[in-house]
Amino acid sequence: MSQQLGIILMIDVNAAVEANTLEGHTYLFDNMKLQGSENIGTGKLISAINGSHFSDGSQANEQVLNWLPYGVGSLPPTLPKTFLADKSRNSDLGAIDDLKTLADKIEMTDNDEFTDVDSILAELKRISKNTGIKTKVQNKFQDTTNDLGVVGQKIMDVTGEIMNDDCIPDDSEEEKIPQINSLNPIITGISGEAVDKNIIYPAAYGSPDMVTDGWYWAASVDTSRPGTYAYTMDVQLYKLSRVNEEWAWVPVHMTCEAYLKISNKPKVNGFTGKGVGFLPIPMI
Repeated sequence: MSQQLGIILMIDVNAAVEANTLEGHTYLFDNMKLQGSENIGTGKLISAINGSHFSDGSQANEQVLNWLPYGVGSLPPTLPKTFLADKSRNSDLGAIDDLKTLADKIEMTDNDEFTDVDSILAELKRISKNTGIKTKVQNKFQDTTNDLGVVGQKIMDVTGEIMNDDCIPDDSEEEKIPQINSLNPIITGISGEAVDKNIIYPAAYGSPDMVTDGWYWAASVDTSRPGTYAYTMDVQLYKLSRVNEEWAWVPVHMTCEAYLKISNKPKVNGFTGKGVGFLPIPMI
């Protein structure tokens, strides 16, 4: 059976979008440190891929790589996938309850709290502010904005709290939107030297794993050709911008490189450091 090797791409989305580059804003990790991976936790990861042969000299199965991207400072991926939509919907339901309460107060009040237009207008503005700001996601194939499955999702901070107009700078301000929860980055392709030389064969796969929205990039590796090979990850980030007087997530496309170091060292057991086989069981 092929060995599954994982590569995690962590991106400081806000910093990368502001600088318009992934250089210096990516952190790569894999699960091959004990096999000799280098530069773990940096943007120049060299993933070690060993085991083109078993310890007895026979050809080993090909290795399989899996890439998963995450945003630094974003809400953790372990939250339910419906968290953002539920939070947005609950804020709308809360506003409906507040409107009902306001209507009751206007009808039943015995004081002057809600008997003039100004006080009613102030309360309506408060209710509206608490509902937050809805966003759209711009379709990368068109100039118009579309919901693309993010219907009603609202701008939130990194703690999952809904942000209102007071938290967002107006169009005349250039300051960065503070502590915003960015949309997760997406890997849209794997290319480069390792692909051109047929060292890896990447493809997008469907999966029931809801953490990755059902899609992830993977590749089988030809371990019979030792050497160090570069590959390029095509990444799509999202920038929050004003489009047609609405807040929208605009796709931004960037690339970053990493490396694979394939060796002809024998595949060994991770527990014993020796050949693949049965684990030694001490006799009692």
